[in-house]
Amino acid sequence: MNQEFDPQEAGLPAPAPKPQPRHMLASRERLLSAELAEPAEPERKGEIDLLDYWRVIVKRRWTVIAATLIISIAALVGTLLLTPIYRATATLQIERDTMQVVQVEGFNPAESPADRDFFQTQYELLKSRSLAQRVISELDLENDTAYQAMTAPAPWKLLLGLAGETDDEELDAAHLAATESVRQTLRINSFLASLSIEPVRNSRLVRVHFDSPDAAFSQRVVNAVAEAYIASNLERRFDASSYAKTFLEERLEQLRIQLEDSESRLVEFAQRERIVDAIDGSSLSTQSLSELNSTLAAAQDQRIRAEARWKHAESASGMGLSAVLGSEIVQALQERRADLQAQYQDKLSIFKPAFPEMQQLQAQIDELDRQIQTEVGNIKAAIRGEYESALAQEQMLRAQIDALKDEVLDLRNRSIEYNILRREVDTNRQQYDALLQRYKEIGVAGGVGTNNISIVDPAELPISKYKPRLSMNLAIGLLLGLVVGLLLALLFEVIDDSVKHPEDVERLLGQAVLGVIPLLKSPMTPARAIADPRSAFAEAYRSLRTALQFATESGVPRSLLITSASPSEGKSTTAFMLAQNFAQLGKRVLIIDADLRNPSLHRAVGSDNSAGLSNYLSGAAKAMDVIKQTELSNFSFLSSGPLPPNPAELLAGPKMIALVKVASDKYDHVIIDGPPVMGLADAPTLANMTSGTLLVIEAGGTRVAHAKNALKRLQAARARVIGALLTKFDAKVSGYHYGGYNYYSYGAGESTKKLTAS
Repeated sequence: MNQEFDPQEAGLPAPAPKPQPRHMLASRERLLSAELAEPAEPERKGEIDLLDYWRVIVKRRWTVIAATLIISIAALVGTLLLTPIYRATATLQIERDTMQVVQVEGFNPAESPADRDFFQTQYELLKSRSLAQRVISELDLENDTAYQAMTAPAPWKLLLGLAGETDDEELDAAHLAATESVRQTLRINSFLASLSIEPVRNSRLVRVHFDSPDAAFSQRVVNAVAEAYIASNLERRFDASSYAKTFLEERLEQLRIQLEDSESRLVEFAQRERIVDAIDGSSLSTQSLSELNSTLAAAQDQRIRAEARWKHAESASGMGLSAVLGSEIVQALQERRADLQAQYQDKLSIFKPAFPEMQQLQAQIDELDRQIQTEVGNIKAAIRGEYESALAQEQMLRAQIDALKDEVLDLRNRSIEYNILRREVDTNRQQYDALLQRYKEIGVAGGVGTNNISIVDPAELPISKYKPRLSMNLAIGLLLGLVVGLLLALLFEVIDDSVKHPEDVERLLGQAVLGVIPLLKSPMTPARAIADPRSAFAEAYRSLRTALQFATESGVPRSLLITSASPSEGKSTTAFMLAQNFAQLGKRVLIIDADLRNPSLHRAVGSDNSAGLSNYLSGAAKAMDVIKQTELSNFSFLSSGPLPPNPAELLAGPKMIALVKVASDKYDHVIIDGPPVMGLADAPTLANMTSGTLLVIEAGGTRVAHAKNALKRLQAARARVIGALLTKFDAKVSGYHYGGYNYYSYGAGESTKKLTAS
């Protein structure tokens, strides 16, 4: 790396000469080297890594093994000493209601919130003491040897009883146990202890189990329980129906007698008081009063109209009345007068008014005026007569209504008791009709009702024991022993050895956090997040750009390497976003894809990767031939080119040094997307050439040991690590981590991953 190199021979533009303060640069490099020396690991109190956990387990391995063996052997011995138990199972179907043949809406009973209460009631009935006592009595289990063996006290109970001393209370208990009631209670309790109910989820089925040392006995008992349960259910239904029918018969007879008695008293009172009801139940006087009120209202309306016409006729002139104007006689007289008046006016120009013919015409006109006045007087007289007739009719109706009011009031006084008797009759009739209808329904339902409980699968003879289960008990003993052993060996919880929070970067790695990039949730992709400048993803990279401006005393390093401890931590996305953000500020930016093992940056830029950095480093092309200008102004891109067989040797050559140096002079910022450190020499080599190195750390994915190893390798190469970037950070869930790292999987399989994974 110390040989002479001519940039112009490599195809690079000649850099502008700049004065270099060599002594200051050397001093700063020594200071930076001292600062970047291996930092003292922060003291961690009360924390331990996974290796410490493993050391604790290995150290106390005999405790773990001993606890596992002891509990497993105890489980084996206990299983072998237990008496084999056989379980017989019968399956029942329990419907909410029986099928209602006579009611269409009840043909298929619908579900309701009360179903849970109903089925829970049925389960409790299956475990009831009365059902157990019925089965014991029907099967005569008191004299059954299998049942006696099942109810016999356990040997360990007898042993404890013989070893202990009996006091007065135990003697009293033994004396009480000798009585028949206590023995019966003990038998029922023992029976119920072996009986279990298992409802089938999301169905109307229920499984009834019975456990005993005798397989045939278990089968016989569980079938008897199912049959006894169905029989008791039918008996309850029959008893309830019979009781209801008998009760309704008695009640109907009582109501019939009450109805007949109330009707007799109602008729007797009506005859005595001479009360006659109309069809609708009201009295005749009331109906007459109602009709007269309607007639009076009509008469009042007629009288008011006639009075209004008469008052108008009195106040208005004769010819102003509408009746006069509408009279045909008046109209004929007026037409005749108009003709005579016209003739008079025509002849007035010839003859004087005293002329006989003119006097004759005037006499005819006067006669017509008299006739018109007479006709008007007749019309007014007719209007007055109509008014007087309407007034007389109204007065007559008022007199009749006053008479009927007295009669109705008297009838109401006499009908108080009558109404009471009639309401009593109506009430008795309604009760009688309702009970009669219910009685008929019960009678029909009692004839066609079916049982709502049926046996789906009767119990079969068990061919294998139900418990104890040797394999399950051994597995439980082994697992329990292992857990107990680990709990005895491990006294503290396992910690997560991954970087999850920005505080972890500063506390565990001793590096400043220059930015935190949020995790993109599916289906969001980096390309879509970048397209939205207001997104939190884009804003986080803008914040990183701002932080880089204050990362060093000279601002943003002119040449910046972006690397990570492992692949798929987001370094390529970071390099592309930083270059784009600086270009948007008007800075001339060159981004170089220096990952010659798994390049991915060309996909983000949208450029061809047929020629690039590898061509330049191998001497097959000049730098200016492979550097491409992107669509974004001031944004140049140098792709990786074809994958070479020896990337580390190419990157360590003088051409790469010259490229970084000359590009730093021509461009404001040179951003290099380098490969992950991960045990390769590529990243440390590039870090030594650049002015600054940014370490990308995936939140929850990068282990602390990997990050520390990467920092050590970079510091050993005298890299200028200016800080760390935490990517894929989820504020809500930031604690999971991925597994180990495989170098060969990176070279072979990582090439197919997208930029989002790099």
